[in-house]
Amino acid sequence: MSGEHRNATENKAMMKICAFIVDKRNLFFLLFALAIAFSAVSRGWVGVENSISAFLPDTTETRQGLSVMEREFTTFGTAKVMAANLSYAQAQALAQRLEAVEGVSAVAFDDTQEHYHNVSALFEITLDWDEADMRCLDALEQVKGVLSGYDAYLSTSLGNTASETIADEMSVIIVYVAIIVVAVLLFTSETYAEVPVLLLTFVSAAVIQMGTNFFLGTISFVSNSVTIVLQLALSVDYAIIFCHRYREEHEVLPAREAVIVALSKAIPELSASSLTTIGGLFAMTLMQFKLGPDLGIVLIKAIVISLLTVFLLMPGLLMLFSGLMDRTGHRVFVPKIPFVGKLAYATRKIVPPVFLAAVIAAAVIAGDCPYVYGYSTLTTPIQNDTQIAQQMIEDNFGGSNMVALVVPAGNYEAEGQLLRALEDREEVDSALGLANVEAMDGYRLTDRLTPRQFSELLDLDYEAAQLLYAAYAASDADYAKIVNGLSSYSVPLIDMVCFLYDEVDQGYITLEADLRGTLEEAYEQMNNARLQLQGEDYSRMLVYLNLPEEGAETFAFLDELHALAGTYYDGTVYVVGESTSQYDLCKTFERDNSVVGVVSILIVLMVLLFTFKSVGQPILLVLVIQGSIWLNFAVPALTGRPLFFICYLIVSSIQMGANIDYAIVISSRFGELKRTMNHRDAIIETMNLAFPTIITSGLMLAIAGTLIGRLTSEAAIAGIGQCLGRGTFISIFLVMLVLPQILLLGDRVIEKTSFSVSLPLQSRSASGSVRLDGLVRGTISGEIVGVVHARVKGDVNVNVLPGEVTEGTEDRHEET
Repeated sequence: MSGEHRNATENKAMMKICAFIVDKRNLFFLLFALAIAFSAVSRGWVGVENSISAFLPDTTETRQGLSVMEREFTTFGTAKVMAANLSYAQAQALAQRLEAVEGVSAVAFDDTQEHYHNVSALFEITLDWDEADMRCLDALEQVKGVLSGYDAYLSTSLGNTASETIADEMSVIIVYVAIIVVAVLLFTSETYAEVPVLLLTFVSAAVIQMGTNFFLGTISFVSNSVTIVLQLALSVDYAIIFCHRYREEHEVLPAREAVIVALSKAIPELSASSLTTIGGLFAMTLMQFKLGPDLGIVLIKAIVISLLTVFLLMPGLLMLFSGLMDRTGHRVFVPKIPFVGKLAYATRKIVPPVFLAAVIAAAVIAGDCPYVYGYSTLTTPIQNDTQIAQQMIEDNFGGSNMVALVVPAGNYEAEGQLLRALEDREEVDSALGLANVEAMDGYRLTDRLTPRQFSELLDLDYEAAQLLYAAYAASDADYAKIVNGLSSYSVPLIDMVCFLYDEVDQGYITLEADLRGTLEEAYEQMNNARLQLQGEDYSRMLVYLNLPEEGAETFAFLDELHALAGTYYDGTVYVVGESTSQYDLCKTFERDNSVVGVVSILIVLMVLLFTFKSVGQPILLVLVIQGSIWLNFAVPALTGRPLFFICYLIVSSIQMGANIDYAIVISSRFGELKRTMNHRDAIIETMNLAFPTIITSGLMLAIAGTLIGRLTSEAAIAGIGQCLGRGTFISIFLVMLVLPQILLLGDRVIEKTSFSVSLPLQSRSASGSVRLDGLVRGTISGEIVGVVHARVKGDVNVNVLPGEVTEGTEDRHEET
């Protein structure tokens, strides 16, 4: 098949597809209505994970240790309550009222400064159930009822308060973003009626995106919160470009035909344009830290859904609103900016070297960006109730940094020695394990007692105690103790109390009421301790550090803690806590940082290489956007403000994938215009034509990011918003005021590194009113060579490389 025939066949097939979409628009309206209805319901089925540590790789110590603890131990629901402005006597009375709440198993409160200080009391509440049990939330509501009337602050990790808070904050942000989107669209539109077309397209894509998250199971709180805003900002260009295409075609064609032709041109154009954005997001899916793949997949899905909505729903909306669009035209509010092009031409030899020096400096400075891996040093523009409570508690009673040391079970002696060694370390405030928990009359839970000692402790008949020990030895298959005598046989206190309770509970032993009450009370306390600190295969010790949650000193001590535990245990030892989680995040960041940066640049370079068929041009464009990334992250380095590490990984990917589109718009326009104009006029006209597109999508992304950064109390989301807003503003500045000079100065490099792809020639002749699109060579009352978008009245005899020649069209605005 010849190239000419193949191109004609492909174009004919595309036109048939587009005609089907337009003519069957009611079918697509129905399909999208069903999808929207389903998504409106299914969005409530989406699981949301609020813990950062849940996204650590399975190979990390934190992830493995958490899995062991979930399997082996029970973690009871807890809460801290600070009541301010009350006397110690009032605090004691309040503690008793809290203890009386159904579901509260214990309230830790005494007259030490750890619990009463500055006329404020700190109550540490432990509930009867595992923290995942919904009954904990009911008990907390009763606790809040007791606290009504007090100046009280409650801090707890129970419930879904973080997710609910973020959802409420994002609802406010979405309202602000919606107002800004409408304002920007009204400013940049040419007809008022196109605004509802664009909004209906955006809203439909957003609702379907949120509902289809259901098929992913559980997503991160970051993806659940920011995707809808980022989806709008990243994909707004698709609908706007299609709408502009339609208006251009509608100048000479009826509405139906204009939509069909515009769609046939928009599908390949927008599909290719989305590749850079998808490429940048794809780099996130290669991260070891699973929050990256989570957000990357959700955003890629959002881009694809936005494209499908533009291709399948928007054509019908354009047909529906076409008449109204014709009647609501208005003057263009976006001004021409010839001064920018003139400035670019005048400074073409000055700005590029200055920019290069600034980029090199920014790269060096950004390398010292103060990344952090936890929330302890981060501040947010606003604070929610939980954060305020936590801050009040820390200000009055100080914070705590606890890590769990998980060791092989069964060796109480080794556990006791390790706990004593830990308490001797200056980095440790205290350590808690079964081996150092005081139980009864000065005995610890794991102290070994003989029958005589046990009988005296519980006021139990000595002969009964001997029989009990004999039964225990038999159950433990330790028959030698029975034969050789039980007087010297010793058993850990916790084991014997639990064994006695089981025997009584099963009816094998009968005790007097008073003794049974004592046993039940002792058993409840010991069993709760065992559930929390001893599992089938592992034991857990709680180590309270006087070190910050993260930092070189803390991370070094974690390594020492491993080494110390290794001297007492041969098996696998885990250290689990916020500090360990942040240590693991620090180690994964080093790898993910390199992967995301290199892969996103390579993917974008490959897309641009085949888009522009030049080696030099993609390098220059990527340099500008990478420069904006370095400048963006040089800011926290210069200000010394801590930056949550995930902000860099996510925002750098989005900047490289999305902001590169702004550079492509300018570069493409200049490449077309410089063939028919001198460089000065070409860059002036380029900036005039590119400004509306860049200002529309750029402002939406920048303002959306800034609003997210200013109006949320979640540190990770706030950091992403702040960096994205700042980075997009920097990108807009660079592509408008630096890229033009780079293109002018680097034009020779671009031309010399260009390569061509052999394409079949189409020889066409036509006369009358003729439209030319593409790279052509021929005569039009003279000879013409170049990229032409024009209407010619006269005789045309040209060779068409990529492009087309259409006869019999009229245009109200002649172009050359």
